Amino acid sequence: MDILFLRGREFKRKVRYAEKGGEAMPDILHRVGIKASPKKVFEALSTIDGISHWWIVGTKGNPKKGGIIDFDFADMRVVESKPNKVVKWKCVKGPKEWVGTDLTFQLKAEKGETIVLFTHANWKKPGEFMRHCNTKWAAFLLSLKDWLEREEGRPAPYDIKIGCGD
Repeated sequence: MDILFLRGREFKRKVRYAEKGGEAMPDILHRVGIKASPKKVFEALSTIDGISHWWIVGTKGNPKKGGIIDFDFADMRVVESKPNKVVKWKCVKGPKEWVGTDLTFQLKAEKGETIVLFTHANWKKPGEFMRHCNTKWAAFLLSLKDWLEREEGRPAPYDIKIGCGD
């Protein structure tokens, strides 16, 4: 990962970690433009109904700040939820590689669309599972785009399969 693209506190945290003899913790980063208002994108990211249309069917829980969302395979605590700006979750239960990681969806309006800057941060180390998740996040972010632009999301279990047992 090239830390030159990081800013502010995140850059300083990774530099400090590297200076102590460690390697920078890897992150998954994606950017997608969606022809929908920040309000609509925020609703798709911050409501159980919205999430169920693009990521995982049957999602349940409390999507408000401090609440826990149950995605069946993992539980996320809602750390931040600022209307039309950002949604941030912390994985508190699930695959060992995910526990303690942070998932952030930053939104910004730009030229008639909403840009989603997605980060799945603080993986302990890069590995095959992280690579798998990177590809799956790309597919799910495109599912989000398709849901909002054409009402044709592909949430799990109807998502694109990328490998055996997926």
